[in-house]
Amino acid sequence: MHGNLFYGCATALVTPFKGNRIDFDTLERLIDWQLDSGVDALAVLGTTGEPAAITQSERAAIIECAVERCGRRAPLIVGTGSNDTRQAVRQSMEAARLGADALLVVTPYYNRANREGLIEHYTAIADSVDIPVIMYNVPARTGVNLDALTVAELAKHPNLCAVKDASGSLRQLTDLAHACGEGVAVYCGNDDQVVPAMALGARGVVSVAANVIPAEMHAMAADWLRGETKRSLEAQLKYLPLIRCLFDEVSPIPVKAALAMLGRVENSLRLPLCPLGDDKQEQLRRRMKDVGLIE
Repeated sequence: MHGNLFYGCATALVTPFKGNRIDFDTLERLIDWQLDSGVDALAVLGTTGEPAAITQSERAAIIECAVERCGRRAPLIVGTGSNDTRQAVRQSMEAARLGADALLVVTPYYNRANREGLIEHYTAIADSVDIPVIMYNVPARTGVNLDALTVAELAKHPNLCAVKDASGSLRQLTDLAHACGEGVAVYCGNDDQVVPAMALGARGVVSVAANVIPAEMHAMAADWLRGETKRSLEAQLKYLPLIRCLFDEVSPIPVKAALAMLGRVENSLRLPLCPLGDDKQEQLRRRMKDVGLIE
């Protein structure tokens, strides 16, 4: 297994816009804030980064910016998934060439590939690069579930050494632990399940909430890894209402609203995503006040 994957918390970073343009100055400031807050890795162009609305030239510019800003301070993970295997291969090769430390590859969406198709898809991508590939299971978005036995089969490939599971199913996490053991690095993809996932052997979390509370999400994972399980659980429960609020609409709509309340980004998304409605904005504001993020 590749040794340059992380333990702890990786932030699934938003893509900041100014109007309809990518705001690279803000992206640099967000990366600095995240790394100064102690997060263990950064992921760009994952679901939270609105990759479906990003052009190919913008993708390259985002990766180049993130590679330069991260330096060697933390691993940089780049989302390169597509429902076209050829496109996923091209994006993966480009990200590797530009300096990504690892790739995050979502299951092919809409097409809903069967088991054989998933195995061929991921194998083609893994064969095209020489960096770790994190398989990304988020069936609510893609319409297909990457089950534990398929993950175990794919993990025979040396580059397919990790999975981010955002199924929301503790049964699936249990199945992953049973089928894969130490042979696959499992990362939780649901911020409200970090502690249960780590109790089942996950190495940490790829977190949306860490956009807003980076130090706190890092500490939640780090405390568990250090054996401070009670403190980790206390943090999970303390931030649970805020985390739930950050997923009250499709991500990254609420997390961008929260970052705007913190003065970190402009509350801009690309269509078909729209800013959070007034009622949900007020609920989010209350949850942020409850944990002392805003007054």
